[in-house]
Amino acid sequence: MRKIHLLGLCASLRRESNNAVILRTMGAELMPPNVFLHIHPLQDLPLYNSDYDVAEVPAPVVALRDAVNRVEGVILASPEYSHGMSGVMKNALDWLSSPVHPSPLKNKPTLTLTASPAFIGGTRAQQQLIETLWAIQAALVPYAPIVITNVEAKIRDGRLTDLATRAFLAQGIKTMEQLLRMDAPKPMLTWA
Repeated sequence: MRKIHLLGLCASLRRESNNAVILRTMGAELMPPNVFLHIHPLQDLPLYNSDYDVAEVPAPVVALRDAVNRVEGVILASPEYSHGMSGVMKNALDWLSSPVHPSPLKNKPTLTLTASPAFIGGTRAQQQLIETLWAIQAALVPYAPIVITNVEAKIRDGRLTDLATRAFLAQGIKTMEQLLRMDAPKPMLTWA
């Protein structure tokens, strides 16, 4: 069975980010055999400015675009800030949908999740993510929105422990894997 490489992008920069914990748990414990999740940091990504998107593209932007090009699918994890997706995620998506360069997210299978301590779990952020991904022409994985409510009660000792949430995430990953395995193998850059 061929290997599938996925990229995780976390839209929270907090050291103890719940979304980062979820992505790490997914990568370490929820991936099917021969499916690997690589988490790419967004801390050094500058604010989008089309003046810098020409000859001298900033190195963190080049690294992000290369990371997305290197994988077969992307998992986006965002908190909800002020009734919307985080500015970190919007900024990353702006760099990935530049009008100057081809978007590495175009037609790329993409799964989204939002997590929040609130009882609505980031539903408004989820809506904004999906709308932006639709505009970028990413291939949204046909799966119910992954909205994790009351997230702080579902994390213990640096990992996501809630069984129902883990099962829902695992099924979303499985849906993405099935979608990717239905397609013909694509040449991918190798991971070191």
